[in-house]
Amino acid sequence: MPSTQEACDSPIPSPTPRSPPSPVPGKARENHDVLQSSALLGPRQAIEIEHNGQRYRLQSTKSGKLILTK
Repeated sequence: MPSTQEACDSPIPSPTPRSPPSPVPGKARENHDVLQSSALLGPRQAIEIEHNGQRYRLQSTKSGKLILTK
């Protein structure tokens, strides 16, 4: 059996992180506006977005997907 000192020196295991609750369908979009990607991109394939002093590139792919890169 370990001494009291040895037991105190042992690392305390951290609790298992819990995942956030699943969003309720239909509720996630009630609190913000929805913009169409065409409103941002217009006729362009890509645009640059500045956020908190950082530049990001939003690009539309040929298959109709969006890619956001730093």
